[in-house]
Amino acid sequence: MLDPTTQFIVDLFLLMGGAVLAGEIATQLGQPAMVGQLLIGVVLGPTLLGPYFGLTGLTAQLGALQILATVFVLFMAGLEVSPEQLYNMDLSHAALGAGVFFLPFLASAAVVPLVLHGVTVFEALYIAITLSITALPVMGLMLVEFGLSGTRIGKMLMNVALVGELLAVTVFSILLKMGTGQGNPWVTLGIAFVSVALFIVVMFLIHNLLLLLRNARLWEPLVKQFSRTWHSRQGSFAILMVMVVGSTLFSQFLGLTYVIGAFYAGVLVTRESAGAAAHTSISSIFDAMTWGFFVPLFFALVGVEMNLHLIAMVAGLIAFVSLLTVAILSKFLAGWGLASQFGWGESDARAIGFMVGSRGAVELAMATILLTDGIIQTEAFTIIAAVGIVATIVAPIGAMWAWKGDPARYAAVEKSKSERPPPAMTWLRPAAPPPLREHVIPPEEKPPAVEPPPLPPPRKR
Repeated sequence: MLDPTTQFIVDLFLLMGGAVLAGEIATQLGQPAMVGQLLIGVVLGPTLLGPYFGLTGLTAQLGALQILATVFVLFMAGLEVSPEQLYNMDLSHAALGAGVFFLPFLASAAVVPLVLHGVTVFEALYIAITLSITALPVMGLMLVEFGLSGTRIGKMLMNVALVGELLAVTVFSILLKMGTGQGNPWVTLGIAFVSVALFIVVMFLIHNLLLLLRNARLWEPLVKQFSRTWHSRQGSFAILMVMVVGSTLFSQFLGLTYVIGAFYAGVLVTRESAGAAAHTSISSIFDAMTWGFFVPLFFALVGVEMNLHLIAMVAGLIAFVSLLTVAILSKFLAGWGLASQFGWGESDARAIGFMVGSRGAVELAMATILLTDGIIQTEAFTIIAAVGIVATIVAPIGAMWAWKGDPARYAAVEKSKSERPPPAMTWLRPAAPPPLREHVIPPEEKPPAVEPPPLPPPRKR
């Protein structure tokens, strides 16, 4: 029997080691790393090997670490959002993003009480939100995989995912505020709207203040003065972390979940507000910590909290299949129908319908909060996570199937895929060495000919 500290270190070693390896395998197989990281958590959790390793649930130490990982993951999702991108967004993109969120949300909210018996209205709405979000980071990864990032359809899909995440986080916070309120429901709704509006206004006021300092050429002198007087190492990153925690604390103080605080804290940190140099420096440190530790650990912990035994029975399977069907079909129909209305071709519209069905970190963070607060039970949590895994796997496969209906469009996508940079690691698919060939210098790059120095005249004897 291991003592609690040793057990925690063993659990952390198994989860991190397994998540890193499984995430890389999933990436090499053309899937987001989160799929492998979630699955390794399922394997190491109560579904399979957990009873043999003592990892049948989250201990107090792992639970605290999960909260910290959730904050980092939400902050990372917020970093993908730029207020300037919202200001300059095409109205059709915003309308498509809103429709792709709200239509599946309403469809899921109608079906959840029918297949999960005993849930309240608010519980059904919470679960419906988690089934209706389009994952912004996963969308970015898919577009890179298809070679479509930076193209017209790529920019539109990123905007759609951005709008969906903003709406989901904001609506989730309002519903949580209402669900925990007492008294007149309309008064509670008004308080919830005012609380969320106050939080968002304060966040964007801070963002615009930073922009004002930059435009007035006051930001750079402040940064230089800070660099001269602050001698602690990585002081700017430490202040950023204080800001993140302060934002989450502010949202908790207003009676909102820390989801909205951590997410909108990331929205504040942009190249426009912080400056290109500071943004690059902070992002490099944060990316290393988040992608190298907190992200794989977060998804592995989500997998550990899943228990597939609970949905292996007939009722659980019916609920899972029903919600999976609604989650994929409602996203597809909303994306396909709205994209067609906004002038996209048939094959692109169908591909958009599939791609907006990808899931990711934000809905799993919401589901984790709901489980931790006792709002949903492990069965519902397992269904939410399992739906996310399957829907994310289906999204790129369905998009390629949609493009195959148009040979010219399919050929263009295949050409874009072949031109994207190769993956950094190819140990599962070792690439053949390039053929040897003579390096020919183009005429304009050839160095000018150098005349040999003249021979000295012969000496007289």
